[in-house]
Amino acid sequence: MPQRSAPFLIMTIHHYFPTHYHVAIGTTAPALYIQDGDTVITTTVDANGYDASAQIITAEPNPMTGPFFVEGAMPGDALAVHFDSIVPNRAWGWSRDALAANAVNPEYVRTLPPRNLLDWFVDTEKWIARIETPPRGLENFALPLAPMLGCFGVAPRDGQAISTFTSAEHGGNMDWNGFTQGVTAYLPVWAPGALFFLGDGHAAQGDGEIGGTGVEISMNVQFTARILKNQKINTLRGENAEFIFTVGNARPLDGALQIATTEMHQWLMHAYGLDARGASVLMAQGIRYEIGNVFDPAYTMVCKMPKRFLPGQGNETRGR
Repeated sequence: MPQRSAPFLIMTIHHYFPTHYHVAIGTTAPALYIQDGDTVITTTVDANGYDASAQIITAEPNPMTGPFFVEGAMPGDALAVHFDSIVPNRAWGWSRDALAANAVNPEYVRTLPPRNLLDWFVDTEKWIARIETPPRGLENFALPLAPMLGCFGVAPRDGQAISTFTSAEHGGNMDWNGFTQGVTAYLPVWAPGALFFLGDGHAAQGDGEIGGTGVEISMNVQFTARILKNQKINTLRGENAEFIFTVGNARPLDGALQIATTEMHQWLMHAYGLDARGASVLMAQGIRYEIGNVFDPAYTMVCKMPKRFLPGQGNETRGR
């Protein structure tokens, strides 16, 4: 049964231990009711359903914890989710050991090795991951940890249920390695309560998820949710210490870029006092792009604007 917090409690810390997971993001019965400003401490399984004890407890792909119903969130609002903490909760991770076929030239695909499972030892004390049986040349390789969530989102528009294998305006399987601890994600709300899902932890991952996986692992996650009333957005936005950013999820890749670029242009006009010309000039000279996922059905492109370029940030007289 859903766990419902008392309506008079605000800014509560909830400890939620999932017993059921979802492989689609949609309008699903809430797992937990929370208030605006509340914090949730919870866990996720990995992309294949392995939990903290390395046992398969649910079906793939990308089983989601949640959904979390945020009391008062309504269509036309935005949901701000701050990732307070994302930490692996076991010492074993896994990946694949060959590039994805769609990441290389078509004639090169037949030269790639089979996509076998590769085991990693994840050391959260030294904050590195090492390959259990390294391929030739990687015997002494240590990968710094950079824990992230590959998949999260809210219930999509029009009552849809969308597989956790792909992504769209609601979020989903974006696999961008910038979704780390300390980031705030802003998601459009299309259903009462927003219905926030999260999962698919990676201990580390290169740009594009061009191997089809990161270092897949289960996580301990803490997040704080806030409602931004009547702040309608069209696709996912976010910020970290250095950038504001927008996310486009679509196929082909230029479609994802167009979505992210359009959303950034609108954000700069509506929130930072720029007209269409000013936002265009700033973006043309200031934007940075990063590729999220190019493995799954929808690709992900991230459009980033350095905060130091934003109006009011003291950059008017700043030189080199």
